[in-house]
Amino acid sequence: MVPRTERNDGVVARQKPLHRFIKGEPQCIGIAVLFFGCGELLIGLQLFKDDSVNSAALYIPFWLGALFLISGNLSIYTENHPSKKMVTVCLSMYVVSLLGVFISLCYRVHCLIHIEPYLTDDDSWTRKRFGQVMNTEAVLLTASLCVAVLLIFLSCLARAALKSTKPQVVIQMHPPPGE
Repeated sequence: MVPRTERNDGVVARQKPLHRFIKGEPQCIGIAVLFFGCGELLIGLQLFKDDSVNSAALYIPFWLGALFLISGNLSIYTENHPSKKMVTVCLSMYVVSLLGVFISLCYRVHCLIHIEPYLTDDDSWTRKRFGQVMNTEAVLLTASLCVAVLLIFLSCLARAALKSTKPQVVIQMHPPPGE
């Protein structure tokens, strides 16, 4: 007999694969991803004011922030309304967001490498301006890496929730006619 405990929303928590996803608290992690998405958008807006080489050239703060916001919202919704379809949608969105983090990581490292020579400029104003851009890129890069860790964890939870633990075989016997 499997022990059953009632949750506040009426969902029975068992050892079923779907409930393993809910036990991982995707809502709490989704809220954290939402905050990182808002931060990506708000901090990234400052990069559009600068004409130097930065991630705003590819609109990375907009689309990466949007990916984070969508992933976070899906995590929150899926914990409140669990179904295999929603967990599948979450998993696909996590993978797309991780791909976006990888692309932004590559381009931001490229930007940081190309900004560094300007930091040795004789003009104090130029040095400070490029230092600010470099620090902003570094903060966004670090935040993206933190979100990548959260998304990898959520992806593992979602994959485990979609994976069936015990294969079930249904055998039907039909007696031959006349018996």
